Amino acid sequence: MLTDAVIRRLKCREKPYKVADMYGLYLLMHPNGARYWRFDYRHAGKRGTLALGIYPEVSLKEAREKRANAGKMLDKGLNPSAYKKLTSGIASLEGGDSFKAVADEWLAKIEAEGRATATMEKLRWLLSFAEPLIGTCPIGKLTAPDFLTVLRTVEVRGRYETARRLRSTFSSVLRYAIATGLAKRDVTVDLRGALIAPKVTHRAAIVEPAKVGALLRAIEGYEGQPAVEYALKIAPHVFVRPGELRNAEWDEFDADEAVWTIPASKMKMGREHKVPLSKQVVDLLERLYAITGNSRYLFPSVRTNDRPISENTINAALRRLGYDKTEMTGHGFRALASTLLNESRRWHPDAIERQLAHMESNNVRRAYLRGEHWAERVRMMQYWSDHLDKLRRANVVRGKFTKDNRHPPFGRMKSV
Repeated sequence: MLTDAVIRRLKCREKPYKVADMYGLYLLMHPNGARYWRFDYRHAGKRGTLALGIYPEVSLKEAREKRANAGKMLDKGLNPSAYKKLTSGIASLEGGDSFKAVADEWLAKIEAEGRATATMEKLRWLLSFAEPLIGTCPIGKLTAPDFLTVLRTVEVRGRYETARRLRSTFSSVLRYAIATGLAKRDVTVDLRGALIAPKVTHRAAIVEPAKVGALLRAIEGYEGQPAVEYALKIAPHVFVRPGELRNAEWDEFDADEAVWTIPASKMKMGREHKVPLSKQVVDLLERLYAITGNSRYLFPSVRTNDRPISENTINAALRRLGYDKTEMTGHGFRALASTLLNESRRWHPDAIERQLAHMESNNVRRAYLRGEHWAERVRMMQYWSDHLDKLRRANVVRGKFTKDNRHPPFGRMKSV
């Protein structure tokens, strides 16, 4: 029998595979990390498979209840798949074409395709603005002014960028409705020019070498929760997105290969990402493991080991060090690395972009850009850590080296 803990620990493989529960119920694990509930049965001498939803949207308990209901239908001589198709048609006539119903169906689709959890949370939050006003309305009857009314409720709060993203999300839902025959056209195209254009602002980041050195020295002197201290120290070296860093788990790290593999389900672009670990990062990880190794997460919350630090923790720590939001943010470590690595002219731009986990915008070029530049990225990440050390030590009088200054061997960190 499956448990939620077992399901959470399931790993992606190159091909889909099944993990059985009981009485024909199983979880179909896809390479992109999506988990589908399935129930295999026999009716009238023929084998059938019933789809019961996607985990965790459909919990283990709910999947078992659905399997039990399907079993009762089989006992009565009914085919559960045929019954599902019939009731789905009735549901469509009774409100399944509402904006909320279509939006939920679209969300389930893209989640199954492997969209990152953070992306799904943002999309659900965006669409929550629409539910009170147009959620129950048939999507095919909604007009451009209807959508504009929703967008205006966002704009009056001064959230111009949020309104722009919501309009784009409306467009995606409508295109899905067109594909499923519930709408005839994307009426949001008529809203171009109707919204207040947001002022473009770049995330704050320090990129001047001297100031970077000062920042690193400030981080070195941080006094606070150990998990936050090490998150601050590791962030400049790996320059992943803040959400990817704070959600890092120990079993994602390979001690032998010195690599951190971030699963596709945690990545913004829904694609697995590998981070080569420099000697400096290895050192920090070994020290951190002695502190948080009993937790699933590298950086657990101060309240519980079952959750990571919050999304605002890194920024709050930077404020504590004296850097306000106009100077430096957790996301700014990515701009810092991108700027200085490109300015060094030592590394191929594609290697830098791949390490930043950026997706090539040109479809044709992306199709031919099959190389991962892995060997170059390994060398680049060690160079980057060495360069950060030089910046941190710049204009600082150093004492003699002692044994405490040396890097401990990586193998000392326990494999999980």
